Amino acid sequence: MISIAPLSSEPWGTLPGGDPVRLFTLRNAHGMKVAISDLGATLVSWHAPDRAGRLGDILLGHDTPAEYVAATTYMGGLIGRWANRIANARFTLDGIEYTLDRNEGANLLHGGTQGFHRTLWDVSEDNGALLMRLESPEGDAGFPGNVTVQVRYTLDDDGTLTIAYEAMTDAATPLNLTSHPYFNLTGRQGSDIRGHVLSIDADRFFEVDASMIPCELADVAGNAFDFRQSAPIGARLDWPHAQLARAGGFDHCYMLRDAPDATIAGRAPPVRPVACAYDPGSGRELTVSTDQRGLQFYTGNFLNGDTGRGGIAYQPHAGLCLEAGGFPNEVNMAEQARVIVRPGNTYRQVTTYRVGVRSGV
Repeated sequence: MISIAPLSSEPWGTLPGGDPVRLFTLRNAHGMKVAISDLGATLVSWHAPDRAGRLGDILLGHDTPAEYVAATTYMGGLIGRWANRIANARFTLDGIEYTLDRNEGANLLHGGTQGFHRTLWDVSEDNGALLMRLESPEGDAGFPGNVTVQVRYTLDDDGTLTIAYEAMTDAATPLNLTSHPYFNLTGRQGSDIRGHVLSIDADRFFEVDASMIPCELADVAGNAFDFRQSAPIGARLDWPHAQLARAGGFDHCYMLRDAPDATIAGRAPPVRPVACAYDPGSGRELTVSTDQRGLQFYTGNFLNGDTGRGGIAYQPHAGLCLEAGGFPNEVNMAEQARVIVRPGNTYRQVTTYRVGVRSGV
């Protein structure tokens, strides 16, 4: 049962151009609270209890909207129209080649320079849920079609934050949405996630080339990428592996087991648990469930003194991301049709993050 505790809102500064920004807070019956901004539909903070009942913020973030706009780390942002990378910032659809915004070398990354994470969203409330809506016009970052996106955030009394996405278009277009929170379950800003223990329900992952574009599927068996059984992240970061050296840690998409056949129209694919992260010190446990086929595991490798909450400088591995969605560059793969939305169809995705505690180490 979804908690219908009041949804509060407050002013949260302005953008460099003067536009006001607001912060909305979802609460459950046990004191947990999640703050979300209309700037980028961003997950700004998540205060959750440890095993002793002490609240701590388990998300990395910034203090002001201006810092979010200036940052290149996508902290907590809603990513679109395309999460992750598109090689050479181009794709061909229905015989037409489209050229996109190149914002990471030759590639498009996370929707381009002015992606959804830097846009003000319209906000409404629905029975305790937070609804955010965005109109993405034809040509946005080079993509075809006018796209309408709605994202619904709900916080359950058992500690589950549900993010439900819907989108429609008036012309065929690729769409791959995700949320980009950086978790650190210790609740201590500035610490690292090396002591976290992780499991991912996947037998294969995408190896990447020098520009971080997937080049081939590889088995996880017998190497650092095998999280089918829970393993400490820090120990795995220290394993010798060419892919870890290339990315500075984990920044790879896993092909999840029991991947659904479709995410667009037709029957709704099942939402199933796909990953679990645990911090032995605090007892906090994060369970990720989704109806998507891919999960990007990222260990904050490119954090390099970025200014975070309270002026703290975030260093590499200060947080981890578990981003559900399609595969990076899937629009240029043989299965392109899976990520194309056409008029009359609706893009749907549901991903949940549940935070609880374990009583023992």
